[in-house]
Order: sequence, then structure tokens, then C-alpha cells
Amino acid sequence: MTKTIDFYWEIGSTNSYFAHHLLRSIAERHGAVINYIPFNLGYVFRHHNYVLMEEPEAKITNRLRDLERWAEYHNLPFRVPSTFPIKTSRALRGAIAMRQWDREVAFIDAIFAAYWEQDDASIQDYAGLRPIAESLGVNPDAFETACESEATRAALADATNGGLERGVFGAPTMIIGNEIFWGKDRMDFVERALALG
Repeated sequence: MTKTIDFYWEIGSTNSYFAHHLLRSIAERHGAVINYIPFNLGYVFRHHNYVLMEEPEAKITNRLRDLERWAEYHNLPFRVPSTFPIKTSRALRGAIAMRQWDREVAFIDAIFAAYWEQDDASIQDYAGLRPIAESLGVNPDAFETACESEATRAALADATNGGLERGVFGAPTMIIGNEIFWGKDRMDFVERALALG
């Protein structure tokens, strides 16, 4: 029986960027399938009355250096974008829309690279997403229409609310069976769960 990893991700989450890259090789080693589930952190933060940047300056400074360490250790071309945070709902809906063209993972790859490697904040708008759709062989007009459809909007809301109902509170979160693993630094536990499962 194929093992499944439910992967709750957010394009605006630094840690989702790293988890996205690290999780794939783990899944391959264990013959597991990754189920990509967009998770709208903006909505979740409002739900929990959490304000992202209202943290001690020392903690923010340390976090930035820690991200640099992760990038160096895993040899990833990560860079802190000059515009942060950004609105992410269009990009999240874009990933859902791309399912109908079988381009979901390729689209996720592209938006993570654009924002977290190339400092391209234009992905928060269709002006930045349309060229990505076209590069993946999808008509940009059809893509934008799909993103704005009621079905896609509802799918993102359902994915986010469904995550909250399962106990997901942040991104990245990986769920294997009934076990929840939160954060990019839980990959050892994810791999262990797959090995034992």
C-alpha cells in the first residue's frame, strides 16, 4: 500500500520553501506520495490573532541567520526577498487551478523559485503568475479564469479550514496517518514515520 504525506504548504512561508525541497527525496526513498495542500496562513493568522512581524528583534535577526544556515547546509539558492510578506491567495489558488492541467507540482516549484530564490514578489499578482502559467504550457487567460472561479476559491477555503479541523496550525505541516509533524526541522521524524509505517 502506497504511503501518503499530506503536505500543508504556503508560498509566503520560508520554512515551506525548505520543506518542499527536503520532502521530495524522503518520499522517494520510501515510495511515498506527496499530497500538496495549500494552506492560507494569512487567514490562519487572523483566525488565531497572530501578527507575523510582532516578535522580538533578536528573534527575527536570529531567524534570518538560521535560514542562511539551512540554505548553506542543504545547498539551496535561498535568499530573503526584499518584499515580505506578500499576499499569497492568488498563488495558492493557482496551484489548485493547475491540477486540471497536471501542472500543480511544476507550478509550486516555479513560484517557490521565483519568490524565495529570484526575489520576485510579482507572484502575488496575476501579472507575475501569468508568465509562469505560460511557461508551463497553460494559456494565461484560462489559468486566471480558473484561479478566480468559485470552485477554486472554495477549494482553497476548504483546504485551509480542513487543515484547521485536523489540528494544523502552521506551515509547513506534514501529516502521515494521524501523526502531525510541523516545521522544516521535523524531517527526521517524517522519515521515521514512513519507515515504521
